[in-house]
Parts: sequence; C-alpha cells; structure tokens
Amino acid sequence: MRDPGRNLLAPILLLLLLVISLHPLSLAARPFFLILSQDDLKEASAAAPPDEVVDSADWDEFGDAESRPEEELDPGSWRPMFEPDGGEPLPPAAGGSAPEELYYSGVSKMMAAASSGEGRLMEEAVSEFEDGAAAGYAHAQSALGFLYGMGQMRDRSKGKAFLYHHFAAEGGNMQSKMALAYTYLRQDMYDKAVKLYAELAEVAVNSFLITKESPVIEPVRIHNGAEENKEALRKSRGEDDEDFQILEYQAQKGNAIAMYKVGLFYYFGLRGLRRDHKKALSWFLKAEEKGEPRSMELLGEIYARGAGVERNYTKAFEWLKLASQQQLYSAYNGMGYLYVKGYGVEKKNYTKAKEYFERAAENDEAGGHYNLGVMYLKAIGVKRDVMAACKYFILAANAGQPKAFYQLAKMFHTGVGLKKNLPMATALYKLVAERGPWGSLSRWALESYLKGNVGKAFLLYSRMAELGYEVAQSNAAWILDKYGELSMCMGEAGFCTDAERHQRSHYLWWQASEQGNEHAALLIGDAYYYGRGTERDYERAAEAYMHAKSQSNAQAMFNLGYMHEHGQGLPFDLHLAKRYYDQALENDPAAKLPVNFIDSLPEAYPKVEEWVDNVILEEGNATILTLFVCLLTVLYLRERQRRHAAAVGGVVGGQQQLIEPVVPGLN
Repeated sequence: MRDPGRNLLAPILLLLLLVISLHPLSLAARPFFLILSQDDLKEASAAAPPDEVVDSADWDEFGDAESRPEEELDPGSWRPMFEPDGGEPLPPAAGGSAPEELYYSGVSKMMAAASSGEGRLMEEAVSEFEDGAAAGYAHAQSALGFLYGMGQMRDRSKGKAFLYHHFAAEGGNMQSKMALAYTYLRQDMYDKAVKLYAELAEVAVNSFLITKESPVIEPVRIHNGAEENKEALRKSRGEDDEDFQILEYQAQKGNAIAMYKVGLFYYFGLRGLRRDHKKALSWFLKAEEKGEPRSMELLGEIYARGAGVERNYTKAFEWLKLASQQQLYSAYNGMGYLYVKGYGVEKKNYTKAKEYFERAAENDEAGGHYNLGVMYLKAIGVKRDVMAACKYFILAANAGQPKAFYQLAKMFHTGVGLKKNLPMATALYKLVAERGPWGSLSRWALESYLKGNVGKAFLLYSRMAELGYEVAQSNAAWILDKYGELSMCMGEAGFCTDAERHQRSHYLWWQASEQGNEHAALLIGDAYYYGRGTERDYERAAEAYMHAKSQSNAQAMFNLGYMHEHGQGLPFDLHLAKRYYDQALENDPAAKLPVNFIDSLPEAYPKVEEWVDNVILEEGNATILTLFVCLLTVLYLRERQRRHAAAVGGVVGGQQQLIEPVVPGLN
C-alpha cells in the first residue's frame, strides 16, 4: 500500500536559496513552497540555444486572443444536457452520426437514472455506451471507462476502465486524458503524466485573459467537515441569490459600480451564474456610460477575444488605452500584447510592448512580470536572459498568475532555464489543467445539489473525482456518507449495497487525503479504527492519522496520543502520548479540555476511588442509593405503560398517529 503521508502535489525542490510561496490554483488544503537553489538554474551556456526556443511553435507564449467555444476545447462534454443553446435540455445530436446519437441518448438516460434511481434506465444507458464504443466512438468509450472505474451496473474493473480511457484519449476525449494523467500521477509515473497534463494545461491557458489574471472559479466544497457548508451554498445560488438580486436592482436603478459588478459576474460566471458574454457586454457598456473606468478594460478584453461580439482589435486597443489613462495599470498588459502581435496597431513594436509591460510590472501587476519574463526567455526585443526570465516568472506566480505556473511547468518539463524536474512540472501543469473547460462539471453538480437533486450531483462529482479534483472527491464521499440511499448510488447490480457505499466512500476519501485534505485523512483513520466499511485495522488507522497530523490536524494528534497511551496500532509509549497531546493543545485550544482531563486522571483516580469507598459504599448511603435507583425504575415502567395504553386507545378510536421513521445519516 502506498504511503498516504506523502503529498503528491507538494514536491519540494531546491532560486538563490529563497523560499517562495506559490498558492495553488486548485483548492488544496495547504499552499506549497518552491525552494530553489543555484543548482536548479541552468547556466546560460548549458541552456538550450536561443534559436531552439524562439523558433519552436510550441513556445508561442503570447498565444492567440481568439476565444474558441468550449465544445471544441472539451469534445464529448455533457454540456448539451445542462447548457443547450435553446435554453431547455434537449436530446442532442439530431442528424448526427449514429454513435453520437447513441452516446448522448445514453448520457440523457444516465442523468435520468441518477435523478430517479431507476436501474432500468441506467442499464439502457450502459448498453448504448457499449454500442457506441464498439463502433469506435471515443466519447462513449470515455463514459464506459467512468462506469467501470466506479463499478456502476458493471463489475468494477480498473483494468477495463484504464483501457477504455486510453482508447478514448487516443480519440481526442480530453476528460479521459485528465483521468489517465491522474492515474499516472498516483502511480508516480511522471514521464507519462507530464505529457498529458502539459497538453491539458495548454488548452486551459488558451482561455485566460490577455490583460490580467482571470478570477479563479474554484469548485465549491459543499460540506464543512461533517456538516453542510451553508454559507458557501448560499453564495452560489446565481440569480436566485438575494444578494445578487439586490445588486441587480441597484444596477437597474443606474448605480455604475453595481452595473460593473453584474457584468463581471456574467462575464466570468461567478457566484453560481451562468457565463453570458452578451449580458456582460451590455452591463459594461452601461457602466462605462456612467463613468465606471474598470468596465473599459474588460470591454477591451471582449473586443480582443470576440466574446459575445465580433472581434475588433482596433476597438480593443482604444478601450484598453482609455482604461490605462484611468490608472488601471493591468490594461498596459493588453496594450503590450497587441503590440507584440501587431493586432489593432500600425505594426509590431517590441520596444513599445516592453515599455507597457514594465509600466504594469512597476505597479505590481502580475501580468506585467509574466510578459517581461516571456520577452527575456524568448529574446523578444531584448537580449535573452534566462535568470531574468525566472525572476519575473516567480514574481508572477507568487502573485497567483496562472500563466506563470504554466510557464514554470514548461521550464521544469523541458529543462529550458531550469533543470528538468518531472514531478514539479507535473504538479504545476495539474494546477493549470484543472482550470480547463471540463471544470464545468462542478458548476452543474452544484446546481443539481442546490435544486435538491442529490443523485445527479453525486454522479457529476464522481465523474469529476475521476479526473483528479480533490474537492469533487470529498464532495462525492460526503454525499454518500450524509445521504446514504438518497445518494442514488448505483452499484454493480442496481442500487449500491451498504458495503458498496462504504467502500466507494472510503476510496473517495482516500484519494482526497492523498491530495492534502486533512479531514479526509481523519475520516480514513476513523474508518479503520472503528471498522466502518472496512475491517478494523489499528495500524492503518495510525497511518492515516499520521497523514492528517502532518497537515497540523489537532484531532489526529490527539488520536495518535491516545493510541500510544493504549498501545493500539502503535507502541505503548506514555512519553510520545504526552507529546502528541501537547501538540494537539498547541494547534487547537479546543483540545484543552480532553487533554487536561487525561492529564488529570493519574491524580483524580485515587480520589474518585476513595470517594466511592468512603461515601457511596458506606452502609447507609448505599441503601439510600439503591432505593433511589429502584424508585426511578418504577417511575420509568409506569410511564412506559401509560404511553402504550394511550397508543392502543388511539388505534381503536381511528386516530392513530404515524411516527416518521428516522433515517440514519439525515439527522
């Protein structure tokens, strides 16, 4: 069994003995650190020749502003089920190929089965996927890989799941590529994982803005520990959210700031809203008319990318220039970009581009640092300087610039500027790849959950979990634990048995714990300690608690102390037990009561024993105590008899009151 204490996504390397904190773009439990030394930097003579880098089409770091539709970036997506062009979900692919029609029919039936729990529908869906896969349709193969991996209506088989995903990936299915990359990552097969994540990250980064960092739209964690995350869910209700309705009302009344914010929410799809570039454009134009300068920059973005409007680089440059004159320094990045590409301006001008990037960087704009790094790495208008490029990329990454993560990943991957390091490259690529269009699964899952469709939410989170998203792994596991049968979990032959639910939940929590989720690691430890869904195993429990402890979880520290104190799965060692109890107290003041209670037991026990001997067992007091217990027993039995008689009377009189049964896990 692999060591859960090792975080696959937190590799530690040795720039100039400087510790740089890089906050990951995916929602992990902890930020991680890059510790780089002089040895990690290649000498200029050892680096790849400048021509080798500059002439490579793969290294066009400025890319193209063209905004490709997400159905092209994520072929085979389930988007037609959730975001059809006409508004209402419809059976897609009318007039399409027979395998395509089978595939989308299967997807539709699978979603219906997840909502209703009808095993017949799920069986029909699997049969249609099998027919499509037999015809070589990659997206049907991807769906079968998912179902075999989860053990839904077919015997669970990691081998078959891998094969189906392999063929689907070869056929161009991006979600299968994500699933394969994550599989390789978990097995430390970095040479294979890095290639897939590099391709996926490139697709993701092509959708980023040209002026500044796009907002990170993280998957929402629907639970907080064992409880529902009500605050996060309240903020994710989109147009139904009361706060958004108030904001929209203010915008309709002419408030320029509210107009800008509503446009921003629609442009990026924030707070549970569906992305709508046309609505965003309308609100930005209204805000600009009212004098809101921030709208100018995003209008420049919209015209440069052709998002909801015909692309016009000349208008884009005009809007960006107006924004820069209002001290919106990130607009300089867009202006510099247009001069690098020669779009909307008289001709390419690297000198002006560098000047604009420097103005942005001087005002702490991460995009300015990133763009200067590209210029120095590729010798665009400047002499090539890898050291300077690394400095700018690290500054940009430290400020959360996603393109800088991507750039550093490429440098570690190819060995240009930095020594080749596949584990680090893989980790950084994964952070960027998780911002690709397949992340829409999270939005659809959340919408389903908020509408009360727990079964569909579970299915969507399960698909996303397979792609390596930690938040989806923990959300799917929590739904299984919280809702039980209401999760509509499908097993190998119909509804999941209790054993299948426990095993699937255990597997999902374990995956989340590997990626730094301390709550997941704690639950895994509890499962082994108490024998929930698995055989009781104190040693594995201790291993999971050690993993949670490495993430500064006070409860795990307390549990380890208890196990050392009692010799359960760990050596009997009172000194180590005391050390873990003290660590728990240092990390969480709430541990004070149980720790102090345990510390006081050696002193308290003799006093309690003396009190029992001298007070309770004293002849007169013992007699009184016995009579008191007898009295309580008689009163209890009489009350029980009275309630039984009342219940019988209710039945005879036709007034029987039904008592709703308590469903475990719903209270």
